Amino acid sequence: MAASEGDLTRASAAALAERLAAREVSAVEVAQAHLDRIEAVDGDLNAFLHVDREGALATARSVDHQRAAGAPVHPLAGVPVAVKDVVTTRGLPTTAGSRILRGWVPPYDATLVTRLRDAGMVILGKTNMDEFAMGSSTEHSAYGPTRNPWDRERIPGGSGGGSAAAVAAFEAPLAIGTDTGGSIRQPAAVTGTVGVKPTYGGVSRYGLIAMASSLDQAGPCSRSVLDAALLHDVIGGHDPLDSTSIAAPVPAVVEAARRADISGLRIGVVRELGGEGYQPGVRARFEEAVALLVGAGAEVVEVSCPSFDHALAAYYLIMPSEASSNLARFDAMRYGLRVEPDGVAAPTAEQVMATTRDVGFGDEVKRRIILGTYALSSGYYDAYYGQAQKVRTLIARDFAAAFEQVDVLVSPTAPTTAFRLGEKLDDPLAMYLNDVATIPANLAGVPGMSLPAGLADEDGLPVGVQLLAPATQDDRLYGVGAALEAMLQATWGGPLLGRAPQLQVPELRAPEQEVRA
Repeated sequence: MAASEGDLTRASAAALAERLAAREVSAVEVAQAHLDRIEAVDGDLNAFLHVDREGALATARSVDHQRAAGAPVHPLAGVPVAVKDVVTTRGLPTTAGSRILRGWVPPYDATLVTRLRDAGMVILGKTNMDEFAMGSSTEHSAYGPTRNPWDRERIPGGSGGGSAAAVAAFEAPLAIGTDTGGSIRQPAAVTGTVGVKPTYGGVSRYGLIAMASSLDQAGPCSRSVLDAALLHDVIGGHDPLDSTSIAAPVPAVVEAARRADISGLRIGVVRELGGEGYQPGVRARFEEAVALLVGAGAEVVEVSCPSFDHALAAYYLIMPSEASSNLARFDAMRYGLRVEPDGVAAPTAEQVMATTRDVGFGDEVKRRIILGTYALSSGYYDAYYGQAQKVRTLIARDFAAAFEQVDVLVSPTAPTTAFRLGEKLDDPLAMYLNDVATIPANLAGVPGMSLPAGLADEDGLPVGVQLLAPATQDDRLYGVGAALEAMLQATWGGPLLGRAPQLQVPELRAPEQEVRA
């Protein structure tokens, strides 16, 4: 019997892989079901900037032919995946959500995309994002905001709101995100999905359009912890093209997710990542998750990481400083947008550069470039950037001290549920506070995961719980995460996304299939 579109789009990546391997369904059927779902709902959500219908179906047909011929294929061959538009994809537009790269088609793949293609995974297209990953709401995209599938008047998180929304809306079972200060985990929290920031260097950054090179990290987005582990296993591992890549095998993340054992584990609740400023419904769901861990045999203690109080300030000096340096390459001379000033007969290179950057960059990008350039300027470097780096060292030491006491740290992922579109656009500092719980992990390079903790009583919107582990111990996240996920779903009677009736309604206008103006 042929599977329905709903059966295929709502299935987990693990279940799809099993059905594809058993040849119960074809890769073409799976791809077509997801493409049809995108066509039905994405005009309203704006999760995708580019849908590669022809490429996706061509890959799916190739996988089906290989299976029919008895050729060996990867376990995830034929499983669809969406890719954040900050990751270069050969032959597909890559804009980083910016006007300045509109229409740019890279001549090469990012290493993680090469690994997706080598595994036979079906790339559906590129997802929307805050411009150059600068934002906490996906409202700073040059191509319009993405909307949260739970409530289309609310943000889906940022900067990777497109990837999280695509997964939450059943447009893709898996997606790639990037996390510089929480841009995988925070969107996961507010969309009821799972998002993982691997250890810095655990997934190659080659082919990621850099915002802050010492902070950026690609990772998986999914609807289950096991699915995230399966994708992590594909994209992770050493890459000689990335000088910051860890020369070690991928931790046993899939095995840990399948084992889901937390008996005897020591879990620390971070005192500084909670309390004042956290929505009551967020605190309530977090406390319930901690109680479940205690009931399952984990030892839970409170730990203090005092330097975390300064993480937000340090981050918003280090990140824009690196961004101002990285974005200097967008100079209108080599690739991307080129705009000449009006009324100038023979403009200089500096005039063309200034005009192009003024037109091509959005307000948030300009804000961060100015802030970063100021922090790096003569006379201010030691007072601002240098001091921020010292705080970064203290944060790493706090993590090290905490992990001497416990195996995993836990906190809420974000202080609130999804806020309304436009609510914080005119208040950048309020927007930045959304990353207060996720930023420390990026500054220290440790891995972090967000998984659904339930719905807030005040508004019925998703809440995320964050898990943090020592560097290179990503498998601990998956073991604890899978166990907690199973306990939470037992209390809900199934996955959190199954409780969102609005996600089941496909009567929405069809999307454009090319990058939106």
